[in-house]
Amino acid sequence: MTVDAPGPAGAESAAGEPVLRLEEVRKGYGSSLVLRDVTLEVPVHTVTALIGASGSGKSTLLRCVNLLEEVDDGGIFLDGAEITAPRVDQDAVRRRIGVVFQSYNLFPHMTVLDNITLAPRRVHRVPRDRAEAEALELLARLGLADRAGAYPDRLSGGQQQRVAILRAVATRPRLLLLDEVTAALDPELVGEVLAVIRDLKEEGMTMVLATHEMAFARDVADQVCFLDAGVVLERGTPAEVFGAPRQQRTRDFLRRLTEAGRL
Repeated sequence: MTVDAPGPAGAESAAGEPVLRLEEVRKGYGSSLVLRDVTLEVPVHTVTALIGASGSGKSTLLRCVNLLEEVDDGGIFLDGAEITAPRVDQDAVRRRIGVVFQSYNLFPHMTVLDNITLAPRRVHRVPRDRAEAEALELLARLGLADRAGAYPDRLSGGQQQRVAILRAVATRPRLLLLDEVTAALDPELVGEVLAVIRDLKEEGMTMVLATHEMAFARDVADQVCFLDAGVVLERGTPAEVFGAPRQQRTRDFLRRLTEAGRL
């Protein structure tokens, strides 16, 4: 598949400014602190993979970036502008960020074509004929053109997740967030979805993905962040994190994955 390089729905970063920056972000629920002073930068046209055990804070981090959760302290910046500042137009921010969860969240009463074109038409005011033409082109590139008129319950899990990704891409987001998008899939369908993400990377999409697919993270990511108890305990290139981890906790985590045959 080839996907056109996305254009931002707003001002781009100044030269050298990362698309996404987190500064000492904290998030808790009651007495439980889920994110602890997380600081992170995501340069343009790169993929950052968040790895770590379940409950380490990966999904919460993504939900904070998309403003689905309110941070308790620190700041999140998109193209240099603080999106966690008071009185920020959250809807305007979300128009610039695509997000895909492990549950497909497709509208069951809408066809594949309508699912993909809804946001471009309703939110971005793209004319229907143009939105549908672009959606059909994306579907054709994935070999799903014949499913445009189908309803989600007529698709396999892999097809539904690919449509969910196309729905997020159709708005040409500045940043794409992917939260364990293969977790609900049968093993034989995982490759279909990972191939889409790999192609998006080749086309220059800036992405942050939480994943348990370690081999995929090692292959695709430019930056890997290991989260443990809400802390970014280690970050670096895939070669650094997977090949020569500095922290004992990272080594223990990777050793268990290796013993389980998952790395």
